[in-house]
Amino acid sequence: MPKKVDHIGIAVKSIDETLPFYLNHLKLELLGIEEVSTQKVRVAFLKIGESKLELLEPMSEESPIANYIAKRGEGLHHVALAVDNIELRLNELKEQGVRLIHEQPVKGAANASVAFLHPKSAHGVLYEYCEKK
Repeated sequence: MPKKVDHIGIAVKSIDETLPFYLNHLKLELLGIEEVSTQKVRVAFLKIGESKLELLEPMSEESPIANYIAKRGEGLHHVALAVDNIELRLNELKEQGVRLIHEQPVKGAANASVAFLHPKSAHGVLYEYCEKK
């Protein structure tokens, strides 16, 4: 069972151009920026209560985020739910007939294990399961 909303992912063309809005107008705290080469994305982490916002900038045209922005523009990309045992949860979802983008966890930002549920199985919402080690 999910424990909380871990973060909300927001697709942006440029973290450098977008970040001032979050810092100066929303007054959020920047926790850090990192590159996740396996996902071809640069991520800025912003603290908001017990959760985070993640600004996701594509590092190449082959990035899933680049494809997302090309089709839908910048904006809300996904909602990440924190779980304790991601592999067990993915197996349960598969058994229940939920369509998954990742049937096995992959390495995500902040050294987390992550997996995405297909939005067609979640009524149009892209959910990410996230397990922090």
